[in-house]
Amino acid sequence: MTRRRLRIVLLLAMLAAAACASAAQRALLVGVSELVHQPASLWLQAPRNDVMLMRQALLEHGFAAADIAVLADGVSGAALPEAERIHEALARLLEQSKSGDFVLLYFSGHGTRWRDASKRYQEPDGLAENFLARDVRGAVGGSGALPGGLRDVDVDRWVQAFLARNVFVWSVFDTCSAASMTRGRAPAGAELVAGSPDDEVRFRGIRADSLAQGTAGAAVPPAPAAPAVPRARYVAFFASESHQVTPELRLPRKSRDAQPQGLLTWAVAEALQRRPATWRELFDGVLALYPPVIAELEARFPQRELPSPVAEGNLDAPLFANSAQPLGTRPVWRAQRSGASLAIQAGQLDGLVPRQDLRVLASLDDGTRRSASATLAQLELGSAQLPVPAALRDVPGSALWSVTPLAEPAAFALRVRADKPLPAGLSLDYPASIRLARAGEDASEADLRWTDLGAAGHRLEPLSPALGTGTSGIAADPAALRERLQGLARLKWLGELNRLAGSARLDGFEAALETWRADRLLRSEPLARSATPNPLLAGERLVLHVRNTGGTSLDMVIVGIDAEGGLRPVYPDAAGASNRFERGTREQPAAKQFELPWLAGAGARLFVLATPAVPHSAPRLFGAGVDPALADLRVRGQLGAPKERQLFAAMVFF
Repeated sequence: MTRRRLRIVLLLAMLAAAACASAAQRALLVGVSELVHQPASLWLQAPRNDVMLMRQALLEHGFAAADIAVLADGVSGAALPEAERIHEALARLLEQSKSGDFVLLYFSGHGTRWRDASKRYQEPDGLAENFLARDVRGAVGGSGALPGGLRDVDVDRWVQAFLARNVFVWSVFDTCSAASMTRGRAPAGAELVAGSPDDEVRFRGIRADSLAQGTAGAAVPPAPAAPAVPRARYVAFFASESHQVTPELRLPRKSRDAQPQGLLTWAVAEALQRRPATWRELFDGVLALYPPVIAELEARFPQRELPSPVAEGNLDAPLFANSAQPLGTRPVWRAQRSGASLAIQAGQLDGLVPRQDLRVLASLDDGTRRSASATLAQLELGSAQLPVPAALRDVPGSALWSVTPLAEPAAFALRVRADKPLPAGLSLDYPASIRLARAGEDASEADLRWTDLGAAGHRLEPLSPALGTGTSGIAADPAALRERLQGLARLKWLGELNRLAGSARLDGFEAALETWRADRLLRSEPLARSATPNPLLAGERLVLHVRNTGGTSLDMVIVGIDAEGGLRPVYPDAAGASNRFERGTREQPAAKQFELPWLAGAGARLFVLATPAVPHSAPRLFGAGVDPALADLRVRGQLGAPKERQLFAAMVFF
């Protein structure tokens, strides 16, 4: 029997190894330098160089040359990057892909934004992002799909099709959507080319109304339909936010070997040389390369709004692997060293507490990693400082620094009084946690009493005012008990966030709770802290309306706890939408409405937190746990002087 079991174990191991060996890494690299139906003044120089730089970087990381498809003009042997051929190449790549594979979808070229009424859903500003293929033409009339444009919804459908096959997808867009020009930041005649011929800078992004019109080419086949799956196997890098332009210029700067490159592409290729372990480490390496280039461009082009790189997805997953399991489950914050101190753009709002112990990681140029522990020395709402550990003081200045908590703070834990261990399988996002109340503690020091009633279920009785009324009840089985405990632990942390926010204000941000009956608005009330709405009458429903006119994009979280204690993601939602809310102005606000059919139940809660995006920030979900299935997260890499952020927070409860 022992030998038989051994043979079975060996067979399973061989099968697992064979599966790993058969998994493939493939890439589709698209670079559009020439727009053949548009004036040559709109053409670019770098995309043909970008695809070759990315190809070389992939070869150095183990990709096979035969598994890298290139569509680019000006590249020997490459197919032309026309809209139909791009879709055909995507279809071939999808057909080749099998469960366990990895694919890179890379695009370099111009982008624009276009009001596309054919979209299934609309952005807060009503515009759709488009990547411009070689044969793009302007649309006549103005609200249909842009001929020769690869729409954001098309890309999303292709990504979803790969994910449905259990393929890990990394998307890179070294382009921009030119929203800054459509919103008036740059006039219609703004130059796309600037600088002397020997050091030329070209800005990617074209006003849609400046495209020459013409007869549409052959119909492009639609992306295949695929079931929605959690985006645990997905990461994307973008060269800019939706309202910004991004440059191409000679890189590396002041190098004899410099050639025109997209800034994001060059930074990605350079950062890959450090052999990062995760996508977050790769993106941190990208951000570290931006400051000197951006500082030079700001001096040369003071009227331009320069790019803020963006990343989204499961950033803590291992690089170039098909794994939904992150290498770490606690947040990792990028740190900046100044002498003997480290500064991080995370603070009390992210779950840090005074004198907390943290792990400090230094990544060297050759990929070597060194770590040591340190204790927080200074803590604010949105920032913190700590000393460089003595063991890492000799680390060279070119190292990249990051910080992660060693444990969840006890102060935020849901303390449960019970006469048996906590149920297995509890899962919470930092900093929320659940702990048994220690023996000898007073009842007032526990938040909740749990009593196992056997076949009758599990009774939960709140002992802390922080949990409010309406949170007691019976959980029928262990699964319901886990969900209820997790919901109450999140509720305790959300209440702490609301307390930390105090009376803070966020200029240009408005949130209102509206009461509707069918299509008729009955009343709208500003969302005040700890507000209690009026009871709903028959046929009425609640809608949350948020509006951003502050001139900057926001990190925003809207999350609820229903009457049964279940988590209710609102923004981002469970489908994997980003937590980045678009920039809006008084003239063109970014606004969105959210239906809340679950909010009217007794004990239900709704929490809203919004704050301006911060330089070099990590994903800002504030420990709200909005998507247990790894929703998309966004990282904003805008450069600038750090400052204490404004803040909006409100909690509604029934």
